[in-house]
Amino acid sequence: VVIWGLGFPDRPYNIRKIGVNRLIDFLKHDPVYGGCSVMLGVPTYFRDLNKDCLPDPYLHELIRSADIVLPWMVQRFTPFVHKEKDRYRDHIIDDIAWCKEQGVDYVPIVYPGFSWHNLSKSRPGLARHTAYGAIPRLGGKFYWDLIHSAITAGAEMLYVAMFDEIDEGTVIMKCAHTVPVGKSIFVPYEEGIPSDHYLWLTGMAGKKLRGENPFTKTIPERE
Repeated sequence: VVIWGLGFPDRPYNIRKIGVNRLIDFLKHDPVYGGCSVMLGVPTYFRDLNKDCLPDPYLHELIRSADIVLPWMVQRFTPFVHKEKDRYRDHIIDDIAWCKEQGVDYVPIVYPGFSWHNLSKSRPGLARHTAYGAIPRLGGKFYWDLIHSAITAGAEMLYVAMFDEIDEGTVIMKCAHTVPVGKSIFVPYEEGIPSDHYLWLTGMAGKKLRGENPFTKTIPERE
C-alpha cells in the first residue's frame, strides 16, 4: 500500500496532525486488515530535509515506521547537465546507505522524459516548468542512463514514472509518433523507434534486476 505525498511543502496538510502514523500502524498491524507492506512517497531530498522537502524530522519517524521509501525524482535530473548520471547515481548510493541504517527498503524512480507545458497553463507558479519537452527522451538514452545508474548504485527495484502519464511526458506505454495539436500540446515518440520502445527498455531493466541478462552502459539494441 502506498501513502503518497508526505513532506512536500506545497501540500495543504500538516503531517504531524493528519494521523499518518495511525494509518501506517493500521495497515501493518490491524488483526483483520493489516499485514500490508507500506511504501511512503516523499520528496527527492527527504534524507537531508531540504530543497524540495519540509525541514521536519518527523518525516524520518514516519519513514522508519514504514517498509519502503519512494522519493519522487521526476524533473530533478536532466540530460542537459554535465555528469548528471553521476550525480543521480551518487544520490541513490547515499539514499540506500541511509535507508539501510533506518531499516527500510528503498526504490528510486526512473523516467524517460518530462514535459509540463499543459499543466502550467492553469498554474502560473509552474512557469519554470513550461518548456515543451523540457527533458528530452533522446530516443531512450536518458531513460537508460537513469536505469543503468540506479542499478549500478545498488538499487534492487525501480519505480517507473509513469506507465500512462501522457500529459507530463513521462509515458512508457505504446504511443503514436504523430499526435493532434490543439489547446493541449503533447510530446510524441521519436520517429524511427517502435511504439513499444519504452516498454521494451523497461522489460530489459527488469531482466537485469532479476539477473537474466548482461547489463550494458549504453542503451541495448533490439534484435
